[in-house]
Amino acid sequence: MKKFLALILALVMSLSLVACGGGDAAEGGDTSTGDKVIKLGVFEPTTGDSAAGGKKEVLGMQYANFETPTIDLNGETYKIELVLADNGSSTDKAPTAASELVSKGVSMVLGTYGSGCAMAGGPVFGDAGLAAMGVTCTNPNVTAGNDYYFRICFLDNFQADVLASFALDKFQAKTAYCLGENGNEYDQGLIAFFKQVFEKAGGKVITDSFPTNNSDFTSYLNKAKSEGADVIFTPVSIAYATQIMTQAASLGITAPFLGSDTLDDNMVLEAVKGTDVKLYVSTFYQEGGAPDFDKGVKQYLADNSDAMAANGGNDTISAVTAMGYDAYYVALEAIKAAGSGDAAAIKAALPGVSYTGVSGAIAFDEIGDAVRDTAFIKTANTADGVWALETQQTGSAS
Repeated sequence: MKKFLALILALVMSLSLVACGGGDAAEGGDTSTGDKVIKLGVFEPTTGDSAAGGKKEVLGMQYANFETPTIDLNGETYKIELVLADNGSSTDKAPTAASELVSKGVSMVLGTYGSGCAMAGGPVFGDAGLAAMGVTCTNPNVTAGNDYYFRICFLDNFQADVLASFALDKFQAKTAYCLGENGNEYDQGLIAFFKQVFEKAGGKVITDSFPTNNSDFTSYLNKAKSEGADVIFTPVSIAYATQIMTQAASLGITAPFLGSDTLDDNMVLEAVKGTDVKLYVSTFYQEGGAPDFDKGVKQYLADNSDAMAANGGNDTISAVTAMGYDAYYVALEAIKAAGSGDAAAIKAALPGVSYTGVSGAIAFDEIGDAVRDTAFIKTANTADGVWALETQQTGSAS
């Protein structure tokens, strides 16, 4: 009898192991439903200084996943599962978040919002043989010298070229004041590129850096005013930008502010609403560019209170949301080209992928950077609290 019971127990255990073994880590079965699953890692900040932007970028991926939750490969349907790891907006935390995604068996990684975190976490993906695709991380060093990081956004040298040219053409600016966070690769990289272009055109540039966690920008803004700055360029995080704009309004700063893609956010827009602050930002998408997408996102926000909260409490569509949406579909194209959820096959297929999304045509050059030649520049309509398209501008950064 004991031998019989032991035999039954062994049989039950073996059947259990078979049931759990639906595939490898990257292309396996969902033990709760029996579905075939391909996991996409979402490497984004949902806490820290960049959380507001990170959440909106994730929102675009989540909406795309809601819209297209499955993919058909070789006659079989696979569920696409988004696996989120919070990098905390911190280069110290980014490698741990990257390792978390590797351990969960993702086939590819999307993100991150914030170039510093992309550079800090990227080598972990490289060691694991995973392709990572940046969505709005614009620093050239994200993709430089590696074969694992790609991106679908324009680069900082191009963005800085566009903004410097805009300042010279729109305002005939002679003096620019640049302010960024000390040690922040994104801020300082953009400022360096802007300075190079502006000074080459004969302009004068004054630069300052503030310490991390600074909250009083009065002395910096007063310096810009006393130095007679024609424009103020501050490519900072959303959290810092809202403080800078609020304090600029109270100080009566009349020089126009130029902001990079990070300032294209409804929280920044809210900070300047009802003030005399003039703000212009370079960005990847302007609401109205893809009406069906806009309508779908707004309905998704209306039906999902968590999504609405992640979007800052209103249904203004951020460019990073459009970019997150496009990134998801580029990933699907890579999976289709690979013919499976195998990480190595996806990594090999990604360089040859092209896709036309709501933010425009997307393809990759030999480095893995997006082939893009146009940026939107929009201005904050402070009376109505909405963004208005100022111009579409090309650059010639090299």
